[in-house]
Amino acid sequence: MAKTALIEHRPWLLASVVASIAYYLLSDNPFGTPFPAFGGVWLILLKGAGVALLAAYALRRAHCLDGKILALVLALSAAADMALEIEFAIGGALFAASHAVAIILYLRNRREQLTGSQLALAAALLIATPAISYLLSERVEVAAYAVTLGLMAAAAWTSRFPRYRVGIGAVLFVVSDWLIFSDMGRFDLGILPALLVWPLYYGGQLMIATGVVQTLRGEPVAE
Repeated sequence: MAKTALIEHRPWLLASVVASIAYYLLSDNPFGTPFPAFGGVWLILLKGAGVALLAAYALRRAHCLDGKILALVLALSAAADMALEIEFAIGGALFAASHAVAIILYLRNRREQLTGSQLALAAALLIATPAISYLLSERVEVAAYAVTLGLMAAAAWTSRFPRYRVGIGAVLFVVSDWLIFSDMGRFDLGILPALLVWPLYYGGQLMIATGVVQTLRGEPVAE
């Protein structure tokens, strides 16, 4: 990447990572909060900032239509992150909208040729995501939301974007949601959800954002 690009665009990624780490350390997690007075609306805004800054990165780095679609996906996710702290159903609806837009992005960028194993894994994501979500949560509405989540993950895996970046990022998103759903049902995973949900979710979004942007810009990216 050129020096000017580093100066102009990498700070968006750095700021996103810093905001994400700060939210994790300041929020209610197994490590505790070093600044107990920090909370309320400021913590909600900090939570949304992590992925919102990824949306800004996408807009700055990929000026094509697909880049704008990616930015919309990330912006909706950032809004969902904040809404979850206020009303869970609204946050879920915003995430479903984000998945729907992501599906459009991935279908616009379908991989021309797929192997049998790639198709099999996409089918497994499509079926297992809502099925496991229902088993964990025991809620029909959660399973309905997870249909969009599974479609998103399957579409990401079969897109032309790098599977080891975008595909795995989508799978991390699915796993983070499974950990959330486990708290709704009879499965007690102890501190694992509190410990892992945010790192898996944000890590997945970071991998998706950087993988899609680098592909759209024609930059070298690992498959």
